[in-house]
Amino acid sequence: MSITEQKDTTMLFSCRASMYLAEEIAKIYEKPLSKSTCLQYADGEFQPSLDEGVRGKDVFIIQSTFAPADNILELLMMVDAAKRASAKSIIAVIPYFGFARQDRKDKPRVPIAAKLITDLLQVAGINRIITMDLHADQIQGFFNIPVDHLVASSIFIPYLRGLYSNVDNVLFASPDSGGVKRANEYAKNLGTGFVMCYKHREKPNAVASMQLIGNVKDKDVILVDDIVDTGNTLCKAANLIKEEGARSVKAMITHPVLSGEAVEKIENSAIEELLITNTIPLKKESKKIKVLSVAPLFAEAIRRVECCESIANLFELSVKHVGLQTKF
Repeated sequence: MSITEQKDTTMLFSCRASMYLAEEIAKIYEKPLSKSTCLQYADGEFQPSLDEGVRGKDVFIIQSTFAPADNILELLMMVDAAKRASAKSIIAVIPYFGFARQDRKDKPRVPIAAKLITDLLQVAGINRIITMDLHADQIQGFFNIPVDHLVASSIFIPYLRGLYSNVDNVLFASPDSGGVKRANEYAKNLGTGFVMCYKHREKPNAVASMQLIGNVKDKDVILVDDIVDTGNTLCKAANLIKEEGARSVKAMITHPVLSGEAVEKIENSAIEELLITNTIPLKKESKKIKVLSVAPLFAEAIRRVECCESIANLFELSVKHVGLQTKF
């Protein structure tokens, strides 16, 4: 199928919360966003509507499912609308997959919310999902449909290669034991070492104690994680690493939830620069925070899905300024 023919069968829609990102994806993909509206009732109820025919089309609906939960509900309703309008296929593009931290029962009588969300999406009618840096890789197994799991390293690694001409002094670090695999993958890709922080929690979003495993003296340390929420763990790890003699501390986080006073905590921490993506809109700007766009990566993933091409090798694309540039 030619690019022109492929684009004729493709329709890109967006829910309200991710409109900023969807517009960027559509511009790179060189196809305008299809029209949709969302009627808002006085009591808070809403009704999304697809304002263009989708019969026989491949419909991509773009929406990150960060708080509030209305964002998930709006996505489900858009999917249902497309299914009832006889779309050929429905692909949910979810840059940030909310509730992914609830991927197991870590204590009695709690839900596995990530599994519930995957069930809702499938019942609603999606045929495929494209997402990025799931909090737990095994969430892919919750789906009985294809999952294209993109990685933010496709954006961060080229940026770091432009930042460091010599990586001999660079170390990657995980702020907790759960991120060791991620830090190790970055370290292997750039040929550096890595260290980790071990934390103990007494309750959610509260770190009781933390220990550093590894030597960071006179090193440029880069903390790597998928989500920064309150910033407590990240800032505590950065301060600890600096106290242990690191020359500099940076951080790379895929999904900037940044709840409450997280930005203020980062500004007052040892972190010199925080790299994030725009899977979630930045709530408050800071001189320490640099945003890299995921739009080129998702645009390329959509193109490859429509052209039936592999996305297994979709790892590093060309770098232009702070983002990627996809050419069709």
